[in-house]
Amino acid sequence: MREFLTIDELSEYLGIKKSSLYAKVERGDIPHYKIDRLIRFKKSDIDLWMDGLKRQPVSIEKKARDIIRNLDKQGKTKIDTIVKKAVDDIWGTGYTSSKGKPGPRQGLRKEG
Repeated sequence: MREFLTIDELSEYLGIKKSSLYAKVERGDIPHYKIDRLIRFKKSDIDLWMDGLKRQPVSIEKKARDIIRNLDKQGKTKIDTIVKKAVDDIWGTGYTSSKGKPGPRQGLRKEG
């Protein structure tokens, strides 16, 4: 395989649709080179990028035991705190309960 790949070659190499790759290029999510209107991908850059996307398996049971073990001594930790901790640990993102506010997946609503 050559050092620089076309979109067709990368699509086959990764098993990803070309349309998905074009979207990743447009958003700047994937390392690429642009020569006028041509898009090229360096195989070594793509391999490193893919390594950065690797996710380790998470044992739910171990995660639950760790959270319970870390509860405060009086057992006063609220369930929302436990959920937040579990979500943060697994996804690496901040979770906040919406308490009636629309979440990011609910979209925008018209004002009445």
